Amino acid sequence: MRRIGRILVGALLVTCLVATAVAAYNIGIFVPGVVAGSPLYEELVSGVAKVAEEDSSVTYKVVEGGFDQSTWEEAVVSLAATEEYDLILTSNGAMPFVAQPAAEAFPDQKFLIVDAIIADHPQMYTVLYNQIEQAVVMGYLAGLVTVSEMEGATPDLKVGFIAGQEYAALNNMIKPGYILGAKLANPDIEVDFRVLGNWYDANKAGELANSMIDAGVDVIMTACGGANQGVITACEERGKYVLYFDKDNYELSSSIIGCSAIYQERAVYENVKAAVAGELVWGEYKILGIGEGYVDFVDYNPLYEAAVSADVVAGMKLLLDDLRGTIDTWLKSQMAIPVFW
Repeated sequence: MRRIGRILVGALLVTCLVATAVAAYNIGIFVPGVVAGSPLYEELVSGVAKVAEEDSSVTYKVVEGGFDQSTWEEAVVSLAATEEYDLILTSNGAMPFVAQPAAEAFPDQKFLIVDAIIADHPQMYTVLYNQIEQAVVMGYLAGLVTVSEMEGATPDLKVGFIAGQEYAALNNMIKPGYILGAKLANPDIEVDFRVLGNWYDANKAGELANSMIDAGVDVIMTACGGANQGVITACEERGKYVLYFDKDNYELSSSIIGCSAIYQERAVYENVKAAVAGELVWGEYKILGIGEGYVDFVDYNPLYEAAVSADVVAGMKLLLDDLRGTIDTWLKSQMAIPVFW
């Protein structure tokens, strides 16, 4: 009887331990491209890694989709088909639409998609960054530089912007925001906009940059992923200036005179924690900008003030103070988020 009693007590103890064990929470991270060389995708992964470091119940696997967009939909469907993941996390403005076939096929699968937006999808929660604000700041800096007496500035009122590919947020927020910012500095400024066609061809990006410089452009904003280095090299060789989108990267090159940043690691960390805790409301979205502290211009790096003239710093401070504080009515109306989802 004593032996049977010990067995029963042991069985009860095991049952209690199993009942009180924290269930694993598995996250599949789909990167629509590659992680290395892409600031936003690096922060996508590091944000989850930070949650996993704090919570041993959280596990994650990274799947890189590569640069062939035609394969992304199938890859996300395959990821959902394993039925291993409580959450599929991804980032890119196209991903709510790429992920819809997987959502339809697997109605219990949940998706957290950052740097994107979709309304009222019952399996998705999306977070959009206010890239109009981000681009306005960069365009304004470009405009101040091109009208300045800085060494690399030309008499032509021309600034450049090279993007990897066209997508909704680019066409509806980033490009018009950059143009607005440049023309706030001087309405006569011309913006030379080029599309690379991919996120990796640094040689072609360098050719585009050189073509712009030949046409009188003296400052170029680059937002083309791994191909950014081609733009940077061209500007280094020609004595022109680079604006780096999405990350503090002044240390990368002396030609980089301005960086804007999206704090994606923070956004991913906070929203993944909310998903694990069951606090996300599926079908909702939120928009995060400078006022919320998720988008900003990196003026706190001393390399910024070392790279531009005092009058440019002063001009930028006026705009940044406005954006970080109470934006005036006219500027706010010009920077309204368009409904494009």
